[in-house]
Amino acid sequence: MRGAQALSEAVARYYHKLLAYKDEYEVARLYSDGSFLESLSRQFEGDFTLQFNLAPPLIAPRDAETGRLQKRVYGPRMLHAFRLLAKLKGLRGTRFDLFGYTAERREERRLIGEYEAIVEELLVGLNPDNHGLAVEIASIPEQIRGYGHVKEEHLAKARTRQAELLAAWRAPLAPAEAAE
Repeated sequence: MRGAQALSEAVARYYHKLLAYKDEYEVARLYSDGSFLESLSRQFEGDFTLQFNLAPPLIAPRDAETGRLQKRVYGPRMLHAFRLLAKLKGLRGTRFDLFGYTAERREERRLIGEYEAIVEELLVGLNPDNHGLAVEIASIPEQIRGYGHVKEEHLAKARTRQAELLAAWRAPLAPAEAAE
């Protein structure tokens, strides 16, 4: 991204990314809407059995050493659970959304609020000299990828980089630069 619209494009892209996180309801919809099974049928012939390696956040045990949720293998009946869960998407974001209480969902909502505050700060202090830095700061969500512990690791790195960039953004001009 370059040019005068680079900041607008970065904010639009990465704000959308933060708002459009996949949750359990969306994953269930993707598995149960029929296109997943159609795709498998086109790729494989004969009888096959589905197995899903999942770590449902509400029931999966945690590894004693790492604290990470442990995956278990679920069979093809999981598609029935996915269909039911997909129908419950109306609970998303309500007080009845059990998944909304998980640490990962709370963190995703917190990221949205933090991003909004950072964009406000960028807009207040924006000038032609710091536009490139503003674009780089606004693009930090690009580094947040994956789910579960993978996402946590990427988020930690992104937060470190964001802190470095925000420190540069907030740093007062050096005395020599201020005199110019």
